Amino acid sequence: MFDIPPYSFLTMLIVLFVLCLASVICYYLSKINPEKDYDELKLRIRSWWWIIGIVFFALSLPINVTVVFIGLMSFFAFKEFLSIVPSRVSDRKVILWSYLAIPFQYYWLSIGWYGMFIIFIPVYIFLFLPMIMVVNGDTKGFIRSVGRLHWALMLTVFCLSHMAYLLVLPPLNLSAGSIGLVLFLLVMTQFNDVSQYVWGKTIGKRKIVPKVSPNKTWEGFIGGMLTIISISFFSAPLLTPLTMIQGGISGLIISLSGFVGDLVISSVKRDLGIKDTGGMIPGHGGILDRIDSLMFTAPLFFHYVYYLYY
Repeated sequence: MFDIPPYSFLTMLIVLFVLCLASVICYYLSKINPEKDYDELKLRIRSWWWIIGIVFFALSLPINVTVVFIGLMSFFAFKEFLSIVPSRVSDRKVILWSYLAIPFQYYWLSIGWYGMFIIFIPVYIFLFLPMIMVVNGDTKGFIRSVGRLHWALMLTVFCLSHMAYLLVLPPLNLSAGSIGLVLFLLVMTQFNDVSQYVWGKTIGKRKIVPKVSPNKTWEGFIGGMLTIISISFFSAPLLTPLTMIQGGISGLIISLSGFVGDLVISSVKRDLGIKDTGGMIPGHGGILDRIDSLMFTAPLFFHYVYYLYY
């Protein structure tokens, strides 16, 4: 417990320093501009302290405990997804079976059974759930119902579980340890969101998809992407087995897929006519609002590293 490898520990300290800096800047801005309302920004920063504190604590625990923590993230994300999309009364038993898939998915990865991990949900669960629905005999809305459950499981359980699998891979960078890959993925994914937002607010003019996300601009997207590629180029060798060039490519993958993930969940919310997917995280909305990019970056980054080194 709390036996954190040096490079991973250094990364955690840097993240905490940046968060401290953000808190100081927010306090300073509220003092010199008392006429402006910084309550939402303060709430977001306060929530980030809780999020980062909980995540760093979980990563400091034994690997199996951390895997359970990520499994709980999948559970709450799946629950939140089902809470915002309409479902049929006849699907209650099917939804129960869907929940039972979560511990099995995380058990396969905890024992390193890659073959079962990679096909359990996309093959077995995908075939099993429609069979249960057919037995129930309710054909009205059948396609939509099975599609919702399949997609919810893919995003919140299958995709997110790839982050947990990074923990059980043999650590090839001993200075970063098993948590190095997860730290790299988390920091780059979240900082990609922040950097695209900052670049967009600073120089953003040309909107990309205004009907889906009116705040997304080409300047913000490109500026954020170049920022993440640059940081990944230098930081990947410290936290992962990747070389500088491979790290830069991973930054490109994370930036592109994170951007798409953000837009996809924004499309879901616009389709449902809601602003946030929930209220679990003050200032941030629901858990899906916070991990929308991660659900897309986790599987792509995992398979990129797995292909190169495992």
